[in-house]
Amino acid sequence: MDKLSENRTRIRSIDLLRGLVMIIMALDHTRDFTHIDGMSGNPLDFATTTPLLFMTRWITHFCAPVFVFLAGTSAYLMGLRKTKAELSRFLITRGIWLVFVEVVIINLVFSFDIHYGFIGLQTIWSIGISMIILGLAIRLPFAALLTLGLVIVFGHNLLDLYEKGHTGPFPVWYSFLHAGGFFRLWDNHYLGIMYPFLSWSGLMMTGYCFGKIMDNNDEVKRKQTLLKLGAGIVLLFIALRAINVYGDPDPWSSQKDTLFTVFSFINTHKYPPSLLYMCMTIGPAILFMAIAGNKQNRLTRIISVYGRVPFFYYVLHFFLIHLVSAALFLSRGHSIAEGFHNTGGGPNFIIQGEGYGLRVVYLVWIGVVVALYPLCKWYDNYKTNHKEKWWLSYL
Repeated sequence: MDKLSENRTRIRSIDLLRGLVMIIMALDHTRDFTHIDGMSGNPLDFATTTPLLFMTRWITHFCAPVFVFLAGTSAYLMGLRKTKAELSRFLITRGIWLVFVEVVIINLVFSFDIHYGFIGLQTIWSIGISMIILGLAIRLPFAALLTLGLVIVFGHNLLDLYEKGHTGPFPVWYSFLHAGGFFRLWDNHYLGIMYPFLSWSGLMMTGYCFGKIMDNNDEVKRKQTLLKLGAGIVLLFIALRAINVYGDPDPWSSQKDTLFTVFSFINTHKYPPSLLYMCMTIGPAILFMAIAGNKQNRLTRIISVYGRVPFFYYVLHFFLIHLVSAALFLSRGHSIAEGFHNTGGGPNFIIQGEGYGLRVVYLVWIGVVVALYPLCKWYDNYKTNHKEKWWLSYL
C-alpha cells in the first residue's frame, strides 16, 4: 500500500469514529430540548430514571472526550505537512476562534437569547482552550509532551482531595482550571464554566501523541497496537473502578438490582472528566478504530461525511434542534412572545415540565441527522474541491 493510500486509510478511520460520535451527540441535545425532563431532570439519577433513559444519556458520554482526543490526533497528522511553528500558530489562532464561536455563536443558537443572559463554556470552548495550550506545548520534545499529558490525565483527580476539604466558593482561576462553576457577570448576566480546561487539555495532548501510532505505515502492526492499547485502557478502567479508591470522585455502589448496579459502575464523573470517565470512553473508541476503522461500505461512507465536517455539523445541529423545539413549543399553543420571554430559566422556547417522551425524542433526533446530511455532504465536497481556501480549515 503506498503512502497516499495509507494516509487515506488512517483519515477514514478517524472520520468514521468522529462521524459516529457526532451523530450520537445529537441525541443528547435533542433530549435536552424535547424531552419532558430535558432541562430539569437528571437521566442519571437512579431514583427517577429508567434503563432506556439512562442509556440514552450514558451513550452520549463518548462524544466530548472522543471529539477532544481526535482533535489532538488530527493536529498531529496535520503536523506531518507543517513545521512546528506553522502548526503552533494554526492551533493557537484556531483555538482563539473556537472560544469566540462558543461565546458568541453557540450560546446564541443554544439559547435564542440575543441579550446573552447566560454564557456557557462547554464543548467548543474546551476544544478551543485546549488547542491554544497544545499549540504552545507542541514545542516541547515529544516525550515531554506525552509525559505532561499523561500526568494531567492520571493525576488531576488528586485535586478531588483538595476540593472535598474546601469550604466556600473556589477562586475564579481554579473554577476555570478544574472545579467549574457559575458566576454573575453584571446585572442579569451570568457565566457558567461547565468544562474546566485542565483535564480536557491533558486529553488533547494524549490524543496528539496517539497520532504517532496512527502514523505507523504498517497496517497490521497499527491494528495490533490499537487493539492492545484499547483493551489495556478498558481493563484499567475495570480494575480502578472495581477497587473504588481513585480515579473518580463518585464511587459506585450496589443498587436495587444487578442492572442498576452495573449502571452505577459505569456512571462516571464528566464535569470535569475524571480519569475513569476518559478510560471508559477512549478505550472502547480505540478498539472501534482497530476493528471497524478501515471498513468501507455505504453506511460507513455516510457516517464519515459527518466526521469530515464536525464543526459545521455542530453549529447547524444545535440551531436545527432548537428550531424544531420552538416549532413544537408553538404547536402546544404558546405564542412567539411567550417563547422570547421565558421566565422559567434556560433557553427560550423551552418551559420546564413541558415536552415529550423518548419516542418523540428519537424521532426528532433521526429527523435532524437525516436533514443535515445533504448540507454536510455539500460542504464536504466544497472543502475537498477548494483546498486553496485557507479559511476553510477554521470551519
